[in-house]
Amino acid sequence: MNIERLRALHAVSVHGTIAAAAESLHVTPSGVSQQLAKLERETGHRLLEPRGRGVRLTGAGHVLAGHAARVLAQLAAARAELDGLREDAVGPVRLGSFVTAARAVLPQALAALRERHPRLSPTLDEDEAETVLPALDRGDIDVAVVESWDTLPTPLPAAVSRLLLASDVIDLALPAGHPLARRRTVDLAELGGLRWAAWTAGGTCERQLLHTLREHGADPEIVCNVADYSTQLAFVAADLAAALVPRLGRDPVPAGVRMLATRPVVRRAIYVVWRTDADRPAVRACVEALRAVAERLADEPG
Repeated sequence: MNIERLRALHAVSVHGTIAAAAESLHVTPSGVSQQLAKLERETGHRLLEPRGRGVRLTGAGHVLAGHAARVLAQLAAARAELDGLREDAVGPVRLGSFVTAARAVLPQALAALRERHPRLSPTLDEDEAETVLPALDRGDIDVAVVESWDTLPTPLPAAVSRLLLASDVIDLALPAGHPLARRRTVDLAELGGLRWAAWTAGGTCERQLLHTLREHGADPEIVCNVADYSTQLAFVAADLAAALVPRLGRDPVPAGVRMLATRPVVRRAIYVVWRTDADRPAVRACVEALRAVAERLADEPG
């Protein structure tokens, strides 16, 4: 059934005459009559009958007019919700993030979103940049949080906008019994011959580790690939490996591990990125929540 014909029937049921219905719809009375005649042919039911100089709904007309009222109300609600998308942060929004930001920043950001934008429905997937950024480019996620080491910057797609959330320092974790562990600062060029714990083989984090060390003359031997810094620190504590560990989201350092500064200092930038052509209130709300949490973390002592 045509929605405009249902609208005409609903107007007649509300206003009582074809002329008044036509005026409310800003059409001619003959236009309303034509729509109602077509609706009767569509339904196979007589919907109106004469009443004095006007008309009244038949039993079938009353039934269909009730349905028409509900259909039109639902359409109005849909239109209002769609219009709201232009101004309000509502509906689903999909985020992707690497693990330390997912743990240190995302919980507080998502909690803030729930409080400020209760009609927003965020979801989170955790992965490295080589997975998250293509998903952003395809439109599978809406907002990504990625890291970019200064020794091996992460290439960002041309069609994205970005905002720097934080600059994070990366320290060297050594077994407490290692000769270099008595120092406060260690040159990266002194790290040849060490065995290393790294992230997933072939992933962004492992490539950043390898590039950083090789750039300073060390050819690292990777003895374990584990996608978690706390597990890497457990290997360091067991005197099995060394690790490069960022400060953001770092767990308490276990006994048997010394954290040392490096020379030169190794840093990573943490960005929130989103597709420039997909900017909308829900995305902007996520970016603002992430920015606010990152600023609070930066202001915390220690």
